[in-house]
Amino acid sequence: MMFPRPLVAAIFDLDGVLVDTAKAHYRAWKRLADELSIPFDEKANEALKGIDRTRSLEIVLSAGTRLFNPTERAALAGRKNAWYRAEIAELTPADLFQGAREVLCTLRKAGLGIALASASRNAPLLLDRLAITDIFDAIIDPASIQQGKPAPDIFLAAARALSAPPGECLGIEDSVAGIQAIKSAGMAALGIGDPAMLTQADRTIDHISQFRLTDFVSPWGSQP
Repeated sequence: MMFPRPLVAAIFDLDGVLVDTAKAHYRAWKRLADELSIPFDEKANEALKGIDRTRSLEIVLSAGTRLFNPTERAALAGRKNAWYRAEIAELTPADLFQGAREVLCTLRKAGLGIALASASRNAPLLLDRLAITDIFDAIIDPASIQQGKPAPDIFLAAARALSAPPGECLGIEDSVAGIQAIKSAGMAALGIGDPAMLTQADRTIDHISQFRLTDFVSPWGSQP
């Protein structure tokens, strides 16, 4: 794929892109599933990647036999979230992925808009713990979005917040649902992770530290 237009904005996912909270999520979901006698393991946890809390809860509960009413579901989601927040409250700037701050600062110095499009309602807490809140021009509240990933809504909201045409934005994600959302928004997609999984991404890298802005301000596939 070519990227012929100027790149004016970068829109980031958070978990798995800038910081690793996957284990904290897994432990919280596993604890809830165990209490409900629902089978849940790391393979099952993969289905929750990039998915918001409400939908994740639905997926977890679908492996069980008991039905829960909306009030009960809300309480279960709240319990899981409390366990998760207790863990991430212990994070520090040292937990930011190696190279992540440098990438954000490079984009800032280049004059690009920077937004966060995370499905996590805990993103503000995470950004605060990692001391990177002030680097972002916009942080999209997933509670304000009608449809979560893989729908494009949150990425389109980020583009609007930055006053950036979607076709001139780069979305950075580590999940299949996230990459699908970026592409549905009409943006270029950088996948972080296994290219065999992130097949819709325009480019993939193993880790955020491998990001090079020069790969995205010139035609795709060219080298700096």
